[in-house]
Amino acid sequence: MNTQLNQQNKRNVLDFWRTLEVSGDAQLENSIETYMDLDAPWNGPDPIHQLPGAKAFVSGFWRPLQDSFTGLKRQPHVFFGGQSNGRIDGLGDGEMWVCGTGYFTGIFSKDYLTIPASGKQANIRWGEFCRLQDGKIVETYFLLDLIDLMQQAGFHVLPPSRGADGIYPPPRKNDGVTLGVQDEKISRYSLDHIRKFIFDGLNHYDQADLKSMGMADFFHPEVKWYGPGGIGACLNFSEFETLHQQPWLKAFPDRSVQDLNALFAEGHYSGAPGWAGVKATHKGEYLDCPATGNRLEFNGLDYWKREGEVYVENWVFVDMIHLFRQFGVDLFERLHSQRKSYP
Repeated sequence: MNTQLNQQNKRNVLDFWRTLEVSGDAQLENSIETYMDLDAPWNGPDPIHQLPGAKAFVSGFWRPLQDSFTGLKRQPHVFFGGQSNGRIDGLGDGEMWVCGTGYFTGIFSKDYLTIPASGKQANIRWGEFCRLQDGKIVETYFLLDLIDLMQQAGFHVLPPSRGADGIYPPPRKNDGVTLGVQDEKISRYSLDHIRKFIFDGLNHYDQADLKSMGMADFFHPEVKWYGPGGIGACLNFSEFETLHQQPWLKAFPDRSVQDLNALFAEGHYSGAPGWAGVKATHKGEYLDCPATGNRLEFNGLDYWKREGEVYVENWVFVDMIHLFRQFGVDLFERLHSQRKSYP
């Protein structure tokens, strides 16, 4: 990996995020081309989906978000970059990426995507992966946890989470924002390790025995798995197996990880965006939705923290609205029905 280029890419992305927060419309119009290729696709959550270029990103996502949350600030919990190798066959794509996750904070003062404003502070989970060329962002994958935001506003469009709601903290050692140069040997080992976990572990489930995946070899017994709204957090490996993995694999037993949009590591952290990064058949009930037999594509983001040979923390996004739409269920319709029933 080109360490100097990685450091410059990280600085550019951080500068871009700061510019978004402080710039007025005219200033942002003039400065965005400094950071983002004007034709760069921005891939976001359902119902926003893909926005075709920098100006569409500003008008279709950033300004509406900023208008709905007074005093909007970005708090990165995890931030790093690296060179990707996300193909199953191991043929590295060689692209340079920067990613982050954490909270947006602000007062929920105006309805957002028809989610009713609460008038209270909201902590909005975000995850972002940016591909850079020649110092500019040329592609982005981004998710907000809209289910969690609905819950904060008092609306519950899914059954009670099996895991714990509202838990999405920074790393326990507060070392997730990697501004400095990391040991290249450690970064290479982390990338090799996460590839083994994903492609040699997760993809080897025999559809009968959880042990066939070898998850216990990769997850610490006290792993903290910070799942998305609707699933919740699991605070040890036993909870992860019982509260998330078993229901998930019962519903989607043939699920398999595909070539990922990216997979990279820096220091002890690794991450991946996957639009249709997992494919499966809906063969069993999931969160009260009966099996449909539909073929599914999952959009998600993952961030892992490794200590030694095991992962101790995992921050996870799944676009649940996109997933349920493939079941034939519109979670925004559920939201609107609940809203109508409020006095």
